[in-house]
Amino acid sequence: MQAIALIVIFLFVIAASMVVAPRRASLDGFFGGRSALGQAPSLWVLVLSQVTTWIFARSLMNSAILGYYYGIAGTLAYAAYYLSFLTGGFIVERLREGGARSVQDWLYARFGAVGTTCYNAVIALRLLSEVFANLLVVGLIAAAVLGGGATVSIVIVAILGLAYSAWGGLSAALRTDVVQMLLFLCAFGAAFASLILSPGFDALAVVTAQGTAGAYNGWVLLAVAALQVFSYPAHDPVMMDRGFIADRDTTRRSFLHAFWLSTLCIVAFGVFGIQAGLQGAAYEGELIDTWAGMFPPWVFVLLMVSLLVSALSTLDSALASAARLVVEELKLVPRSLSGGRVVMVVFMGLGGALTLWGNKTLFDAVAVSGTASMFLTPVLIVGLVMGRKIAMWSYCVAFGAAILGALAYFGRGWATVAQLLPEGHKYEQLLVICVVVLGIGFGAVLAGSRKG
Repeated sequence: MQAIALIVIFLFVIAASMVVAPRRASLDGFFGGRSALGQAPSLWVLVLSQVTTWIFARSLMNSAILGYYYGIAGTLAYAAYYLSFLTGGFIVERLREGGARSVQDWLYARFGAVGTTCYNAVIALRLLSEVFANLLVVGLIAAAVLGGGATVSIVIVAILGLAYSAWGGLSAALRTDVVQMLLFLCAFGAAFASLILSPGFDALAVVTAQGTAGAYNGWVLLAVAALQVFSYPAHDPVMMDRGFIADRDTTRRSFLHAFWLSTLCIVAFGVFGIQAGLQGAAYEGELIDTWAGMFPPWVFVLLMVSLLVSALSTLDSALASAARLVVEELKLVPRSLSGGRVVMVVFMGLGGALTLWGNKTLFDAVAVSGTASMFLTPVLIVGLVMGRKIAMWSYCVAFGAAILGALAYFGRGWATVAQLLPEGHKYEQLLVICVVVLGIGFGAVLAGSRKG
C-alpha cells in the first residue's frame, strides 16, 4: 500500500507540474525566466523557487543523516550552509550595484576568458552533482519502498522531469517550483506535526542530542560550513541566476525570506534524523529503511513524497541553469530553444550515468564542489568588497589551490593523498584542507592586489 500511495501522489505532483508549466516557450522565458507577457517573477514566486531548489532531496537527507550521527550539532552544521542566502544576497547586490549582470560578467571584466573559464568549470561540476545526487535519492527511495527497481525509477523520474523542463526552461522551473514548494510544505508539515505530537518526542532531548557518533565532528563540520559559506552561493548557478531576473528590491527581499524559510525546513527535517538516533534505531539505507520501521505508514509516505518533490524541483532548476550556462555564457550552442533543450538532455544523461558510479555518500558532492568554490572567497572579498584590482596570477593560484583541495578531499582514500592529509575523521581532514585553501588563496590575492 505504501508503494501504491507514493506512486499515486508522485504522479499527481508530476501532473500538477505539467499543468502549470507554460504552454508556449520564448527565448526570454526559457533562459531569463520571463512570463509570456515579458514580466519578471514576483517576490513570492522568487522566494518559493529559491527555497524549493535549495532544500533539495540531497540536502534534506544530509541534514537528517548528520542529525542521526552528530545530533543537533550535525543538523546545525548543515543548516549553516543556508546562510548562503544572506551572503549570496550580499554578493548579488554588490554585483548589480557595479552594473554586472552575472558573476561571469564581473569576472570577465577583471580576468577575461581565463576568469570565466575557471568559474564555469566549477559551476558545471556543481550542476552535474545536483542532477546526480537528486537522482540518487530517487533510487534510494525506490530501493527502500519498492524493494528494487532503483535504476528504472531513476530513468522514469529523469524523463518526466526533463519533459516539462525542456519545454519551458527557466520560466517552467519558476512556475512549477511554486506548486512543488506548496505541496512539499503540506506533505512535510503534516509529517513534522505528527512527529512532534507523538508520545515519544522530547524537544529538550532533541536540542541537546549528541547523536549516535558524538557531537564533535558535527561541530567540526560547522566550522567547515563557516569557511565555505561566503563562496558557496557564488558557485551555485541556480541561486545566482535568480539574483538577476527581478528588480533589486524584490531580489533583496527574496533572499532574506528564502533564508529563514529554507533554514526552518532543513532544521525540521534534521529532527527526523535526530529522533531516529534518540530512539536507538539502526542506521539503514540512508535512514529511509530506518524511518519505515519508526513511523506510521502515512507519515513515512509523506516523508518520501517530500523527498521526491524536492528532488524534482531541483532537477528542473539545475537543467535550466545548465542550459543558460552552456548557451549564454559558454556560447557552445546557438541561443535557441532547441540548443537549450539539447544541453538539458546531455546534463540529465550525464547525471543519471553518475548514479551508476557507486558512490552513495551524499555529502561528498557538497564537500567537493564547496571546496572547489573557495577560490571565490578571497577574489570576491578583495576584488568586489574592497574594490582592489587583482593580478591574473593571483586569481590562478587561488583557483589552483581550491581545485587541488577539492581533489584531495575526493581522493582522501588514495595512498599518495592520504600521506599528505593529517590522520583523523574525514571532516577534520576537510577542515584542514579548507584552512589551507583559504590561506593560500588570500595570500596570493593580497600579494597580487593593488588599489583600483
